[in-house]
This record gives sequence, structure tokens and C-alpha cells, in this order.
Amino acid sequence: MKICLDYQPAVAQGAGIGRYTRMLARGLLPALAPEESLRLFFCDFRRKAPPDPVPGAEARAFRLLPGALMQKLWTRVGAPAFDRLSGPADVFHFTNFVARPVRRGRVVVSVHDMSFERFPEFAEARNRAYLHANVARSVARADAVVTDSEFSRREIEELLPEARGKVRATALGISPDFRPAPPERVAQVRAALGLGRPFLLDVGTVEPRKNLPFLVDFWEKLAAEGYDLVVAGAPGWRCEPIFARFEEARRRFPGRFHYVRYVPDGLLDALYTACSLFAIPSHYEGFGFPPLEAMACGAPVLSSAGGSLPEVLGGAAEVVRGFDADEWAGAALRLLREEPAARAARIAAGRARAASFTWERCARETLAVYRSLA
Repeated sequence: MKICLDYQPAVAQGAGIGRYTRMLARGLLPALAPEESLRLFFCDFRRKAPPDPVPGAEARAFRLLPGALMQKLWTRVGAPAFDRLSGPADVFHFTNFVARPVRRGRVVVSVHDMSFERFPEFAEARNRAYLHANVARSVARADAVVTDSEFSRREIEELLPEARGKVRATALGISPDFRPAPPERVAQVRAALGLGRPFLLDVGTVEPRKNLPFLVDFWEKLAAEGYDLVVAGAPGWRCEPIFARFEEARRRFPGRFHYVRYVPDGLLDALYTACSLFAIPSHYEGFGFPPLEAMACGAPVLSSAGGSLPEVLGGAAEVVRGFDADEWAGAALRLLREEPAARAARIAAGRARAASFTWERCARETLAVYRSLA
């Protein structure tokens, strides 16, 4: 069986779907049988991509036209056929919601979640229109659909009748690099970011879906208890009102609210380890890397019931349904004031939960989907 992976997201994006595509490719390669092969196809007009992105896999770059132009041609014209450029394969896997036209071969498409339909107010208008116009069509012509959780599998089948019976959940993984950091690195990240007091932490893009103003609301009820708040993440879509709320918190509690746009290289695990509590009040998550990474580093987690979070985090996290600031503040204080033995048990349960999500497992489950089609 010849497998062709649309590797464009891995070339164009540093995180999110780019990370998923990279880690899937790396996990697939050692799982292949001797008669199976993996090709990575991507556009590299500016010749910036590494020539051998996954050693052992065949890399094929198309350099005649920019990737953005090719995306428009595939979306608007439906040509040229993807396999005319990538070469023939038995299975083509498109990892970023939308499948491209293929003349011969079976098609797998990854639809990571349905937030653009379920919560359209949290999506940028152009991206929402693109997904609304193309995802259902891609799912209809795909032979199989893979997604990140059972929650998303059910939502896809509910919202897209053409998907029913061909969606498989292939849970994602987290890097084994996430584990409790040693005390000297914890001290390093505290010093680098000026974190002298115990703190709550949230990590993720600053955008409306993450519900960060509410995070600030309930944290302000805890500030008198001696806890700071750290929000780490790059600015995203419609972030201006969120940053206005951050500035208000800074004025009310000088030196107690910390926004970190970029965590220094190699210190994210230490930041997770240093926090007293990881809090994620997101309205919707198709999977949720940061709370699992926090668990792997030994942080207790307080989570909303947004999207797949209860499924992914299981019983290892404290889940609060709804967004009442007093209820969240009370739940946070209970976790922060747990007896040492109870806290240790919660941390151990979180680490065990996080350890069950590996890229090797994701790759094996995805390969099983390919094999069922070939």
C-alpha cells in the first residue's frame, strides 16, 4: 500500500494542525509494514521547507506555484488533480479539513472539530465561510473521515449526514517531553517571568473561544488569597477586547496579572510544573493539548465542559459546567487547598491520563483506517 500525506500544514504552520501532521507522519513511518510506503507532498515555491522533513519517508515538493495559489485552484477550479502533482498512491490523507481532487485512490480527510458550525461567532468570517462551503463536500467524497475525539465524531455525524458510518476517532498525542521539570528549571522560569507568588495558568491563543475574560473574572475573586494569574499565548482573532480586559486586571491588581506572549524556548514544561492550578474555561475544544500537557507535568486541572474536554481529560480533571464566577472560584480554592495526599493522588491520576495519549497510538489507529480502505 502506498500512502500519500498532504504535508502542506506541516510546512506552513508551527502548531495546531501543522503539529498534528508532523507528528502523524513521524508516527506512521515505524508502524508501516515492509510492503507499505509513505510519501509527503507539499508546495515549496520559496524553497524554505527542509528537503527531508521525515527521514525515511519520500518527500515530494511542488515548486512551480505558491501553496496559497494551489489551494485556491483546488478549491475554486477543482484542478489540477492532486495526484497529478503528488504521484500515484493507494490512499491520500488530507489533514486540514478539506480534501483535494484525486483521480485514482482512496481519500481520507481529517475534520478536527465542528466549531465553525456549532459556534460560528467564534470563527473568523472568511475562514468560517471557507469551511462551511468545503467541509461537507469533502466529507461526502471522502472514503473515510478521521477526527480527534469521540465527541467530534458524534458532532460530525450529527451535523453532516453524509459522514455517517465513515468517521473514526483517532485520539491525538502529546510529546513525551512534557513531564515534571526539575526544581532548577522551575526556578528559572519563575525568575524569567517574574513569578514570585503561587499562580493559576492558562495556555492558548488569545481569542474569543478561549473565554479568557471569564478566566480573569473568577481569578479576581482569588487574588486576595495570594494567587497570581498567568495567561500564555499568542494574539489571535478578535483579541482587542480581551487585551482590554487584561489591562483592566493589571490596573486593579498591579503585579499580579501576567500575560506572556511567548514562553522562552524549552521552558513551557517548567511553567506547567510551576503553576498551582491549570484552568481552562474554554467554550469549545475539539481536543485540548494544553490541559493534557499540564497534567503530564504534574499540574491539577480545572476545566469547562466545552466540547471534548470532559472526554479527553476524564476523571483526572475537575470539570465545572456553566460559567458562574463564584462557582469556578470555589472549585479552584478547593483544589488549591486540598490535603497533600489528595493533591498527590489527583496529580498522579492526571499524569496517568496524559500518558495514555501518544502519537504512536494516533498513528497506529490512523494506519488501521488506511488499511481498511486499501
